[in-house]
Amino acid sequence: MTSAAAAVLALAGWLCAPYVKDRWLLHTACDGALPSGPVRELAAGGGHFTEADTSAHPRLGDYGCSLRFEGDGDSTLVVRMTAYTQRDDQDSEFLYVFPQEGFSSLRPMPKGLPGFITDMGDLRFLLRCPGLGKDAEGRPRRMLVTATPGTATARTGHAVYATVVPLVNSASRHLGCGAKPLTVPKGDVASTDPGRDERSLPVTEAGGTACGWVARARIPGAAEWQVEPLMNDATPAGRCDLTRGGQRDQSMRFAAWYGDWSNRLVFSSYDGVRRALTASARCDGETANFAMSASKGIPGVGAAEQRRLLKAFAEDQVERRGCSGLRLTG
Repeated sequence: MTSAAAAVLALAGWLCAPYVKDRWLLHTACDGALPSGPVRELAAGGGHFTEADTSAHPRLGDYGCSLRFEGDGDSTLVVRMTAYTQRDDQDSEFLYVFPQEGFSSLRPMPKGLPGFITDMGDLRFLLRCPGLGKDAEGRPRRMLVTATPGTATARTGHAVYATVVPLVNSASRHLGCGAKPLTVPKGDVASTDPGRDERSLPVTEAGGTACGWVARARIPGAAEWQVEPLMNDATPAGRCDLTRGGQRDQSMRFAAWYGDWSNRLVFSSYDGVRRALTASARCDGETANFAMSASKGIPGVGAAEQRRLLKAFAEDQVERRGCSGLRLTG
């Protein structure tokens, strides 16, 4: 072989090396759970893949992994996933997402997925773990998964879910959760970009949504109200937000939180007394809590009417989720 030919081959090898590394990282990152096509779509705006990390501590109940591409700082993240099966870890995560009274900004995932999207664009899934039985207090064990697409990624709905759903299923296998595998939603899926606003619609047209109760609730001046359905029937947390005439100072928010972790949201941190305008029920072996908040001075929506609407919301949730023992307080 001449020196010129050797140089050409060396140059070709050098040019191909980043692409070889791309394929190798995609094949090995997150223990091989990442689907090549969706990840490449997610990372379309970045360079070559440069780093993949995995951390697994099954005895401690945590598992995580990530993939990055070229660049500096947080903008290099393609996707990161963390999973926890221990209650203390899960409670800490929920405390971070739902401080104070719990009315944190969130958006729903597509129908059937047991999770929600935070205002930072993190996807949070909560799955029951039949493979782990019950905890010391007799509650069904669960797995909480947080999946985070990078800030520089193309957050098209399909690419995000097609990437993170396999990661959730992989975490379930690694931690012995035994949850029924989730399915990537089909068809058009809304973007998970944190800057995206949910679509509101008239309450009179909301009957087919997860907040369909508002269409039957006889809200005073119903024709003037719009609702944002911020939940599905499998989420651990969700809301129905109502606004009158597009005025944010004329609004009502109805929240549902599923799990014993939510008890702290409805009890006063000062005297331990349960807050007014809340309700509770038993759902899938744990407490579910419901609450509402409203702007002051809404015509026709005083304290008694607010309580009636909270009851209608909670009753609808209990029926949808197969809960029992509904109790209103305050």
